[in-house]
Amino acid sequence: MSSTPTTTEPPAKWKVIGPGLIVAATGVGAIDLVATLIAGSKYGYALFWCVVVGCLMKIVLVEGAGRYSLATGRTIFEGWRSLGVWTTFYFGPYIVIWGFVYGAAAMSGTGLPLYALTGVLDVKTWGIIAAVACLALVWFNRYGLFEKVMAVCVGVMVIAMVGAAILAVPNIVEILKGLLPVVPDGGVVNVLSLAGGVGGTITLAAYGYWLREKGWATPKFMRVMRIDNTVAYVVTGIFVTATLIVGAELLYSAKIAVSTGDKGLLDLSVVLADRYGPIFGKVFLVGFFAAAVSSMLGVWHGVSLMFADFMGHLRGLDSDHPRRRAGGLFYRVFLVWLTVPPIILMFFGQPVWLILAYGVLGALFMPFLAITLLLLLNTDKTPKQWRNGIVTNVVLALCALAFVALAVTEVAKAIGKATGGS
Repeated sequence: MSSTPTTTEPPAKWKVIGPGLIVAATGVGAIDLVATLIAGSKYGYALFWCVVVGCLMKIVLVEGAGRYSLATGRTIFEGWRSLGVWTTFYFGPYIVIWGFVYGAAAMSGTGLPLYALTGVLDVKTWGIIAAVACLALVWFNRYGLFEKVMAVCVGVMVIAMVGAAILAVPNIVEILKGLLPVVPDGGVVNVLSLAGGVGGTITLAAYGYWLREKGWATPKFMRVMRIDNTVAYVVTGIFVTATLIVGAELLYSAKIAVSTGDKGLLDLSVVLADRYGPIFGKVFLVGFFAAAVSSMLGVWHGVSLMFADFMGHLRGLDSDHPRRRAGGLFYRVFLVWLTVPPIILMFFGQPVWLILAYGVLGALFMPFLAITLLLLLNTDKTPKQWRNGIVTNVVLALCALAFVALAVTEVAKAIGKATGGS
């Protein structure tokens, strides 16, 4: 049900740790860090402006999702469904396939630093242990505990990466030059990936659900939500900037290449250990683990909330029905889906059709989000005083165009992998 906005409610109080930091931390995973690291190792600081642009885009997108939820009292899926059944035909297959493949990728990404730190068991076993631990932590939906654990992870990953950046002694002059929007030769894909990858994909849309779990559910929290979201992506910007500095100073200047995928961060821990001593390599591995497990934990909680809402809506259940909310049947079914079936992929690999479907559906999500927000926030589906202004519309339109371009490159890449290309 929708709620009528009011301006008579007392102003809400804001706390430093909120849903914004959760959505930002969930969105910055190991693969995003490696993409930033490789950009720094290839182009130095030339793509620093992409980090800034990426953070600004995500601030606008997440603010839009949060504003819609607070202004209407509806979830983002209810908003999508109001645009037509086509949104369900896209989102249903997407969330199921995405969850299956992401679960395996998250286990691998979390298992790598744990194995490197301990030297016992193996990557797969550590990944499974981490996944089961995340499932147990959010199974009963103790949001306060979940938020505190995420806050600790954010603190650890920021300290580790910023510490590595300080050790690298950043070149401030070159960083400032990197604010000039230039595209190096051969850097178009890196530009799109870096701008589009700063801070998440499907988890951006989970923001409204985390607002609800926090208790921020009415228009009186609008200002609080905007502060929360902005601060979160400022923190994300600092973190990703530190990653770019490490890539530029430790790798670009020394012409050191790192692996793609999660293993690139293991390579960096070796570089840090060789240059500054084993203790620094270990500290960085702890930060790597914090980044990986915060993404896993955020997905386990937030995307399960989205799936519960999706299934409850399809079954015609009221928005407050227990099965449609956190801790309910559909929420727990998706937690199991994220945890158990992906173990099969861990041991037997991903079939070609799954790689293709995951790549195509995933690439289309960001333009889907940007375009649907434009539709929702400029029509009578949102109360008039909470609709977009001109600046927001321009930024969202630019986001949509950028993400469509990124989608084309990602779809081509997915087809290439599925057909045995590079």
